[in-house]
Amino acid sequence: MSVLAQYSIKDLEVLTGIRAATLRMWEKRYQVIKPLRTQTNIRYYNNIHLKALLNINVLNRNGIKISHIAKMSNTEIAEKVKDFSFVKSGDEDIFDGLMLSMIDLDESLFHQVFYKAVSRMGFESTINNIIFPFFSRIGVMWQIDAINPAQEHFMSNMVRQKLIAAIDNLPVITSPAAKKITMFLPEDELHELGMLFLHYVLKNKGYAVVYLGQAVPLSDLPKILQISNPDILISHISNAMSEADAAVFISRMKIVSSLAKFYFASRSLMEYNLNLPPNFFIFSNLKTLASEF
Repeated sequence: MSVLAQYSIKDLEVLTGIRAATLRMWEKRYQVIKPLRTQTNIRYYNNIHLKALLNINVLNRNGIKISHIAKMSNTEIAEKVKDFSFVKSGDEDIFDGLMLSMIDLDESLFHQVFYKAVSRMGFESTINNIIFPFFSRIGVMWQIDAINPAQEHFMSNMVRQKLIAAIDNLPVITSPAAKKITMFLPEDELHELGMLFLHYVLKNKGYAVVYLGQAVPLSDLPKILQISNPDILISHISNAMSEADAAVFISRMKIVSSLAKFYFASRSLMEYNLNLPPNFFIFSNLKTLASEF
C-alpha cells in the first residue's frame, strides 16, 4: 500500500474505531503518532500512521497502558501484537487483525485471526458478523483512496478459499427427498462471496445445491436446468441496471425458469415496478433471501 494515502483524523476514527478525541490526546500527551501537514498547513495522516494505530489499539484493548506502549519501538509493538489472539476484547480486535493482514498481505495473520474468530463464534457468525462488515469497512477505504486494489483482491481470495473449503467439508446431499437448488451469477457479475456463503448455508440445511459460478450466459441456462431439474433457481445481481435492462433480464428469465421458483437478490431491481411472474421472488439482498429457507 502506498504511503501517499491521506487521512483526516475523522478517517482514522472510522478505520480504527478510536475516537478522534482519544487520538488527539494520545498524539499530544504521548506522541504516539506525529501528523504530517500539507503545503497549506492542513494536518493529515498516512498509511504508516494507520498501521501504527491499529497495532497500538490491539495492545491497548488487551490491557497495556498507552503510556507503556508509547515507550515501545515499532518492532516491539509489532512483536507484541503477534502474541495476542485478536479475540480477547471483542470484535474490534478481530477487525484490527484483519486490517493488519490486509495492509501487509499477511496470509499467516489472516489465518490466525480467522480461525480464532471461528473457534469463538462459529463459522456462519464469523462470516455474517465479521467478514461482511469488514468488507463494508474496506468500502470506506476505497472512497478515500486508501487501499490498493490488490489488497482487496487478497482479502477476497482469502475469504473465498475459506468458503469453498467449508462447502467441501459438508456432507454430500444424496437423499432423493432433498429439494434441489441451482445457483448462478449472470453475465458481468463476478462478486461471488455472498453466493458462496449462501451455498454453504443451504447445503448445511440439507438442500442439494448446484452452483454454476460467475458470469453464466443466460442462453446456456435452459440446457443446464434440464439436467439439474431444480426446485428453486437462485441468482444475485449486484451491478446497477437500468429499468429497460431489468425488464429484458426478467423477460429472458421467464423463459428459462418457467418450471422452477426463481429467487433473486438485487437492490437496484427492487426500485422498479417490474411485472414478475408468480414464481419469481425478489429480495433486496442475499441475507434476506436466505431467511426464506
